[in-house]
Amino acid sequence: MEHCSNDVKLKMAALAKELEACRPAFLAIGDENRQHILIALLGNFGGMRVGEITKKTNLSRPAVSHHLKILKDAGIVNMFKKGTMNFYFLDANESQWAQIASLVNNINQLVKEVSLNDSCGKNND
Repeated sequence: MEHCSNDVKLKMAALAKELEACRPAFLAIGDENRQHILIALLGNFGGMRVGEITKKTNLSRPAVSHHLKILKDAGIVNMFKKGTMNFYFLDANESQWAQIASLVNNINQLVKEVSLNDSCGKNND
């Protein structure tokens, strides 16, 4: 790291802050059960009720509700009401998805820059 330019060091520090901001979302989508819920939601763009998600994921209703709360709190899913029914969906307008995409793109750009520079991350002794 001592061979890295100040510009690269600043970018790495900024990426660390971006990653910290995305941690709740990564923790939420890192769980296998929540991934199954996300896959189920991706298959139904009109929103799904807890009972429908339960059938698709083979999780209990309380487990689905618990995981949906975590996903909702992390800004990964949202919910709308129709009468007394709650429908959960992946919200394309949520800023969390944009923040994750930005982080991944910024990491990709930095990795390219560093690999082209070839003076960071490798011991040139």
